[in-house]
Order: sequence, then structure tokens, then C-alpha cells
Amino acid sequence: MTLSETTSTARHGARDLRALPKAHLHLHFTGSMRHSTLLDLADEHDVRLPEALREDWPPVLSAADEKGWFRFQRLYDLARSVLRTEADVRRLLLEAAQDEAAEGSGWLEIQVDPSGYGNRLGGITAFTDLVLDAAGQASTSTGVGVAIVIAANRTRHPLDARTLARLAVQYAGRGVVGFGLSNDERRGVISEFAPAFTIANRADLLSVPHGGELRGPDSAQACLDDLGAHRLGHGIRSAEDPALLDRIAAAGVTLEVCPASNVSLGVYATAADVPLRAVWSAGARVALGADDPLLFGSRLLDQYETARLVHGFEDAELAGLARGSIEGSAAPTDVRKRLLDGVDAWLASPPPPSE
Repeated sequence: MTLSETTSTARHGARDLRALPKAHLHLHFTGSMRHSTLLDLADEHDVRLPEALREDWPPVLSAADEKGWFRFQRLYDLARSVLRTEADVRRLLLEAAQDEAAEGSGWLEIQVDPSGYGNRLGGITAFTDLVLDAAGQASTSTGVGVAIVIAANRTRHPLDARTLARLAVQYAGRGVVGFGLSNDERRGVISEFAPAFTIANRADLLSVPHGGELRGPDSAQACLDDLGAHRLGHGIRSAEDPALLDRIAAAGVTLEVCPASNVSLGVYATAADVPLRAVWSAGARVALGADDPLLFGSRLLDQYETARLVHGFEDAELAGLARGSIEGSAAPTDVRKRLLDGVDAWLASPPPPSE
């Protein structure tokens, strides 16, 4: 059960976190799926799911070693296999946007590797067309802006990343706002992906690679040096290198911190061990993210609840986290202004009375 289910967001003396405008910058495509939708689609398409994705959900995970990561990736791939039709893709994106709206998120950047879906849905270009059209429909239906980050897989050859970078460039300004690098950051050589990020950078796409979680601060630094990262997917272990953390703060690089993911994958033993307060106190811009709610069992609101209840963030600091997510996003100027004005209004509103 999640924090938002077990605690009152508007508990005595604290403002309702659902009413706090925010952006969500670290959410993976299949990982955004509702558990109920996974079960529906598995039954519809006759996909056999392991108990870890049915009765024993959310699964017990760890990525502390290669075997643990393999299990995590296997479960993710099984979940992805239920997405077979155009209707499935449209349902996923609509429900993701609905869930964001319910939690006060006004802007979503969802990350996807088209090569993982194209074989069932007409190829990577046709799949990207579908995703962008579905994202537009979801945005119109919910009022949540939905943009796409195309991500390469660091376990595949860097030439594949260049293909995806060129694909992303084709859609720059048409719904694709960034280019990323995902999967187990202990795999691959980061510098070998630099040519792909150069292609994306020439089209003014945000560089948003994963780094600074499983492998540590050295991967975060390599993402800055070799890939020109504007944001770091996770980046939380930059707290282990004060000079690196100072550099991140001075450069205005956004850390997409995902506390539930950090604990579920065994990077930290408990939520209290995640050094969220340390990176925040160092002046880094932080955007909380849910990463893969389907596998970790918690969504964006739960990350804000963790900041409040576990790390002692007061409402002014929570508003700062929300601002960081908006300022680190690729949202259009008018959307950013509306959301930032909403954050100010939330903080200016009187908190509920304490008893």
C-alpha cells in the first residue's frame, strides 16, 4: 500500500499535495501502466504473467547484482508484451495522463524506446507516430500536457542509439522534447553514445540520460562530460561527490530523483537513506519522479509524501520541488507560467487548521 493511500495528504496543518501543481519528468512508458490495465490486457491477449505481476504485486525487486537486474528487466519485458494494438497504446497514454491529473501534475514527459515496441506496431516510425497522436489525444482529454522523450538502450550497440537520435530529431518540435539513455547504467561505455547525443543536441532536444544511481557518481559525471546532460535520470548518488554536486547545482542540471525506485532496486535500504535532503540542501534542482509505478507500486504523489513524511520537507520546500520539476521541463512558456503561478498560489493559501 502506498503512502498516499495510508496517510491523508491534507493532514492537519499541511496543504494538500494533490493540489500542488507539478511536472513529472521521469516516467517510463510501460512502467506507467496501471496494474489493473496490465491484468486486463494480459487476459485479452492471452499473455501468461508470473505471480509477481499478478497476485504478489508489486514484486520484490533488487538490482544490486546482475541477477537482480535481469529479473527486473524480465518483468518489465513481460509487462511490455501485453501492448499489442493501437488501442492498447492509446489506453496506456490516456490512463497515464488521467493519473497525472489526479495527482496535480500539469505536464508529463514520458520516456520510451520505440525499438522495444516497433516489431508489433508497424516499426519504430509508425509506433512513434502512434504515440505522439495518442499523447495529443490524452492531453486534450485531461488538460495535462504530454510530451515524449525517446530513449536509447545502453545495453545495445551505440549505432542503434544514433538511429533513435535521428528518429527523435524528425519529431523535434512536434511532441518529442528530449533524448535519453536508459537500462542498466553499469552496462555500456557512456562516451560511445556521445555521437547520438550530438545528433539530438543539434535539434535542441534535451539531453536526459540515466546516471548516478546504480553505478554511482562516476556515471553521473560521465553523462555531464560526454553527453552534455541537461537533466540526470536519478543522479541521486552525486551526493557522494561534493564537488560533482556543486557542479550540478551551479550548472542548473536537474536531478530526476525517484525515491521509491532507489529503494526497490536496492540502491538504498530504506526511504530514509535516500539522500534527498543532501542534494536539495546543496542547491541542486530536484524533480521528483515515479520511474516505473507498475513495478515499484507507487506513483508521483507518493514521492512527494515521502519527501514530506520521511525527509521532513515543509510546504515551502515541497513547493520548491514542484518548481524544480516545472523549471527543468520542456513545457512551453505559457504552461510553465501557469504551473508556477499555481505553485505560488498553493503556498500562499492557508494550510488546514491543526488540532
